[in-house]
Amino acid sequence: MGETKKIVILGTGYAGVTAAKKLHKKFKKNTNVEITLIGKDPYHTLMTELHEVAGGRVEHDSVQISLKRIFGGKRVNVVLDEIKAIDFNKRILSSEESTYEYDYLILGAGSEPAFFGVPGVKENGFTIWSFEDAIRIREHVENMFRKASKIVNPEKRSELLTFVVAGAGFTGVETIGELVEWKKKLCRNYDINESEVKLVLVEALDKILPILNDNLIAKSERYLLKHGVEIIKSSPITNVDKNFINLKNGNEIKTNTLIWTCGVQASKFASSLGLKTSRAGRIQTNEYMQSVDYDNVYVVGDNSYLEEDGKGLPQIVETALQTAETAVDNIAAEMENKEKKAHKSNYHGLMVSIGSRYAVASLMGMSLSGFIAMAMKHLVNLHYLFGVAGFNACWSYIVHEFFDVKERRSIIGGHASAKSHSFWLAILRVYVGIMWLIEGINKVQEGWLKDIKIPMFMADATSSASVADGAATAVQQAPAILSAPPQFFSNFMGLLRPFGLQFQILVVVAEIGIGLALVAGLFTFLASAASVFFCLNFILSAMFGWDKVWFIFAGIALMGGAGRALGLDYYVMPWLKRWWNNTTLAKKTYFYMEHHITKD
Repeated sequence: MGETKKIVILGTGYAGVTAAKKLHKKFKKNTNVEITLIGKDPYHTLMTELHEVAGGRVEHDSVQISLKRIFGGKRVNVVLDEIKAIDFNKRILSSEESTYEYDYLILGAGSEPAFFGVPGVKENGFTIWSFEDAIRIREHVENMFRKASKIVNPEKRSELLTFVVAGAGFTGVETIGELVEWKKKLCRNYDINESEVKLVLVEALDKILPILNDNLIAKSERYLLKHGVEIIKSSPITNVDKNFINLKNGNEIKTNTLIWTCGVQASKFASSLGLKTSRAGRIQTNEYMQSVDYDNVYVVGDNSYLEEDGKGLPQIVETALQTAETAVDNIAAEMENKEKKAHKSNYHGLMVSIGSRYAVASLMGMSLSGFIAMAMKHLVNLHYLFGVAGFNACWSYIVHEFFDVKERRSIIGGHASAKSHSFWLAILRVYVGIMWLIEGINKVQEGWLKDIKIPMFMADATSSASVADGAATAVQQAPAILSAPPQFFSNFMGLLRPFGLQFQILVVVAEIGIGLALVAGLFTFLASAASVFFCLNFILSAMFGWDKVWFIFAGIALMGGAGRALGLDYYVMPWLKRWWNNTTLAKKTYFYMEHHITKD
């Protein structure tokens, strides 16, 4: 065996997670490579979706993906620890209690808000740069409405109900867009007139969203103005107090809420490591994403500074993903004695959501707005989530964004989020189950366990007419939907003719099994799906009349959780899901089940 190479990734953001997954893919069969991912939290945070939590659109867990889920079954050692120092000469990372040796280090320790020396911002403002930040904003905003509902003084109410977002970049515009929608619910809950709520977007530059083209900027501004947002441009903030903010133009805005989104810089930890830094404390790298100080230290995401066409790489998600891929490719190239490749950015576009129903996007040279832009944003998010944690993460996203969303806050409104109590479905479930039991018992009494009864298996079933006539007689039902089975189905059933009696017994047992399962509410989804499947087969067999078509639609309805009320699924399914989620197959395939109701 060769010498073991230790690769350590510091940081569990977009760049760190991408690097760890790509390293696993490259070296999963190489036992001489040890991959370690170190982070402070047990989850990967979707930073670009924090505004949805802050604005009360989605629940807390919608922006968190468990690292255990992401790397379950993978050759990545996930370590929860906070690194305090790095000795680049000895190649050791140190926390308060542990040390970690490395041969290659991928540094992705993230960034933090930049305050640009404005007095009072850090002490009196809110940032939106972590999960905890989003929760604080969410709780604070609702608390302002709660307090205002108890105060009569109009000036004090105005101060409480004025919300200022500083910075009209992506995060600022997305945050104010969420507040535009959320205020409707908060006003209703606390009996406050919407006209009392003041939303203000303050920008130091002369336009909002300066990275977009003028057409998209104009559309975004029109949308915000239409929905009551006051936009103040060319007005840097010079001072922030607990109860007001001052602008450079001399104006004062009385408010208890300032959400600061004016820029980011490299984290203090990264910028204080002693490596050569550049703008905003970002670590200077060469074209291979290596630190210019140590060639075995690769810097990715917001930590890195590399110029292309005279400009530093933008601090966006695509940069994080692409720099991580470059770093991993070049580590692999060095280990395999191959030539390294220089980093080359390939940005596909930019998207900004303004609330849940409107967005603007610049994608591959096209300018999009409204529903299409919002749909593309969802698709891009799903694409990323599928790469991170497969089907489970995508399904969780869909549930949060469409099925569990409140106040119709999605691009399809509340059509997918309407809920009905499963108790009412329990009544239908038992009834359908009894009907299947009757069907099965009748077939037993008719001799299906002893003699061939299915016309297609009978020796004289040589014509369509004889099959149809035999079917009507055999099941004593209304005229069949189909006068004769389709040819492809007849050919298939012909293959089963030698096993006709056994097939009939299977049908009878299945019908009784479906009936018992539905009555008991056990494995209701599977039993309901089987019910629909059998009905469709009976239609193709020309043995199914119009009088029983309702079975199909009832089965579809019962697939929506009918066994969770007055059924055994209430007890069995949570246990089964926990068991399944801990299996090796679930971890390798990411095919977890309803991760938000099970324990890791």
